[in-house]
Amino acid sequence: MSSYPRLVQQLKEQMPDLPTAQQSVVQVILEDPSAAVVATVEELAQKAGVSMPTIVRTCRVFGYPSVREFMVALAQDVALGGSYLHRSVTADDAPAEVTHKILSAATTSLALLQHQLDVGALVSAAELIVEADRVDCYSAGATSSFISSDLQHRLFRLGLHANAFSDAHLQLISASTLGPKGVAFAVSHVGRMPYLLEAARFARSQGAKVIALTEPHTPLAEAADVVLGVSVPQDAVMRVGTEAYVAHLMTIEIVTVLVAQRMGPRAAARLQQFKRVLEEHGIDSASHSAITWSWSKAERDGEGV
Repeated sequence: MSSYPRLVQQLKEQMPDLPTAQQSVVQVILEDPSAAVVATVEELAQKAGVSMPTIVRTCRVFGYPSVREFMVALAQDVALGGSYLHRSVTADDAPAEVTHKILSAATTSLALLQHQLDVGALVSAAELIVEADRVDCYSAGATSSFISSDLQHRLFRLGLHANAFSDAHLQLISASTLGPKGVAFAVSHVGRMPYLLEAARFARSQGAKVIALTEPHTPLAEAADVVLGVSVPQDAVMRVGTEAYVAHLMTIEIVTVLVAQRMGPRAAARLQQFKRVLEEHGIDSASHSAITWSWSKAERDGEGV
């Protein structure tokens, strides 16, 4: 959570003292904070009838060095409503409202992710992975373990030597054997789990590069060579909620695509090979012989479907 005071309250209190152009910006934000979070600088400028530099200056007036940091704080402030059920939902909301609020909150988090992610860091992560002899993915907790395993599967399908470890002892063994040509990709939204920090730091001490998918400014981020910083509003129920999971999933999707781009034709060939093998031999495929054997002739011929 941001260390800044409640931003919406600040906007209301300081608005009368601002220049006219900045007042227009604040007015647009206060009219619909959720919409402002997902808007681009150009869209905000158009709605407020000001220039884009005015948007930047307005954010700085309230103590935020960039529009991105301002929007992160605004999203977190908006998220403080709701109840123990969900950060956006109250106990009296109707089912339709619950559905709308949860999906809107997830959409807002994804739009916010676009403001947060450092493209340079994403590119650096992809390049380190492509150049590595081995990529070992570390995690702490159920959600991070799923993300770590999913990343390993994606890299494996591209033909890269990748592993995933959630066990503390295996992480240390991995860290001791990575060496200068290895990469440790550590996943933890919280970024403070002692054994994960120990493994990341030990891997780095052995010459390996460490990529961290975590919240900015955490101990894990400080222990990494490349930080993929992701910050989402706190969940009312779980320490690491669904929105953090979705944001992490989208981040590894971006990294994987960037890796595939850099691998060129051999990545495309690998993916096509896997697709063909699964279509021909995968039990979940409609063309698998084990399935077609159980179909009637009419079903196989497409009749009565």
